Amino acid sequence: MAKIKMSKKATSIDMTAMCDVAFLLLTFFILTATAKLPEPIVVDTPSSTVQTKLPETDLSTLTIGKSDGKDAVFFGVKGKDVRVKTLELMAEQYKMTFTDQEKQQFALIDEFGVPIEALKQILAMSGADRNKPNVQPGIPHDSINNQLKDWIYTARQANIAVADKELEFAIKGDANQQYPKIKQIMDILQDQKINSFSLVTGLRAAPRPSETK
Repeated sequence: MAKIKMSKKATSIDMTAMCDVAFLLLTFFILTATAKLPEPIVVDTPSSTVQTKLPETDLSTLTIGKSDGKDAVFFGVKGKDVRVKTLELMAEQYKMTFTDQEKQQFALIDEFGVPIEALKQILAMSGADRNKPNVQPGIPHDSINNQLKDWIYTARQANIAVADKELEFAIKGDANQQYPKIKQIMDILQDQKINSFSLVTGLRAAPRPSETK
């Protein structure tokens, strides 16, 4: 008996529509992506199983690490308008003036670590140069020149003026940082009646039940 041969037909799929969608998605991600600049001070935070997220607004972060081998504290506050208002209040207190361009540049900085006398120099730098290691020595915070205390106080005033909310605080320290330095920053906060603040940690896996026995 003769075998019946099935005719083979070539199958073609029009990929035009799928390619158009893929191209549109790629274009969208390119246009909306923002390059992450290197941080001015890098710290390796201690590990924790706590998963509480820090607020996206009304927050100031005090970062403690090393700059040029020495202890350094950096200051940052959320919100461009709050940053500008904070700078204006500090300028008034320290009898300084900043141009509108310098204020706009300061509004883009997440955190910094220089004496206010050197702030203009930092603002004139590009973001890449500003965030190079050891460029920023940290904000003075000793008993003779405690500019960190003033930044904290003026940022609280600025946040109330702009957002009508109390500012929250978080301390971000390196896992190898000595406790006395952390305690010093906590004391600066508590001197201003700030007794509630967060400690930033890195997330690690929780131990299994069998490992806790």
